Amino acid sequence: MSVKKILAKFSEIASNPSAQKDAYLAAGNKIVLVAPLYTPEEIVHSMGAVPMGAWGADCELQEAKKYFPSFICSIMQSILELGVKGTYEGASGIIIPSLCDSLKTLGQNWKYAVPSIPFIPMTYPQNRANEGGLAFTKAGYETVIKSLEEVLGTKFDAESLSKSIEIYNEHNEAMRKVSEVLALHPEVSAADRSNIFKSATLMLKEDHTALVSELLLALESATPGEARFKVMTSGIIADNPSLNAIFDEFGMHIVADDVAAESRQYRTDAPEASNPLDRLTKKFGLMDNCSVLYDVEKKRADLIVRTAKEKAADGVVVVLTKFCDPEEFDYVMIKKACEAANIPLALLEVDRQMVNYEQAKTIIETFRDLIESNTQENEKVLISAI
Repeated sequence: MSVKKILAKFSEIASNPSAQKDAYLAAGNKIVLVAPLYTPEEIVHSMGAVPMGAWGADCELQEAKKYFPSFICSIMQSILELGVKGTYEGASGIIIPSLCDSLKTLGQNWKYAVPSIPFIPMTYPQNRANEGGLAFTKAGYETVIKSLEEVLGTKFDAESLSKSIEIYNEHNEAMRKVSEVLALHPEVSAADRSNIFKSATLMLKEDHTALVSELLLALESATPGEARFKVMTSGIIADNPSLNAIFDEFGMHIVADDVAAESRQYRTDAPEASNPLDRLTKKFGLMDNCSVLYDVEKKRADLIVRTAKEKAADGVVVVLTKFCDPEEFDYVMIKKACEAANIPLALLEVDRQMVNYEQAKTIIETFRDLIESNTQENEKVLISAI
């Protein structure tokens, strides 16, 4: 199958989550919604259900305003909005982690706003790597398992979890690989790249791995296009079609990302351990470099600079979700680190209610001109040196 046809498959799935949900339900599958971030999908998968990402959608917020103040993350508001309006109906439950204040309030509001879909909390510790943190995480997973047994009517099985962990590790590897390969193929648009990552949240991971593998095989024989401007993106989510259209319009080729809904969630595999639940526990303990994971040293900023240099990115674009406190706090460190490394940086503030992206377009156009100017100056310096 051609690259174009495979990308069209990713687009079809990413652009219509409801159709994907309905298809799974019609096939007799049970669905458990998994809210961001780092929900233990492997457990859901091992118990025979489909873990389906609930990242909200770009929509007008009406019902959610009855439960949330306006100054709160629009991702959380849109998840609740869709829940109240029945978009998620048919799901057997929703797992919502506790990694930021907005997620904590989402879980509590969900219990009253969407009683038809049981709320399953996953409480994570901030100090996750020490003995106490690992024990706390494992206890949280055990609580999730008990709740899933109730809503799904199936029993947890350790051997099944082992198999699911391997499926997820394989998918992680495939997603890391496709990110590397896409960096070499500017002819694959920012919109297409976004669809690859978004569709991963809506499919069984083994099916998505197979489709990604098919794409990688097709790209091997494809002739790479020519990149005009190479950028790295960072943020929580960057899947809006209008936003990605702007990247494509101004020739911005994404060579790497630090986006939570994209590459960030595939960095860490479940390591070996005496039993599968300990493998998942250790996996969370190993996670790092994320705004919602406690890190007093804020090494994430250094990771962004290091990755941008490794990929020879012309600049970094931070797609900041409005009212996302963890990302706003981290932006200060990211800005300082990029300035110290002489890496051009652009900030785009977005939310799930945006319909007009003219300001973002102006910022990206200006950023392109800055990059172009820097390139010309560097070429002059090189000529002078010769």
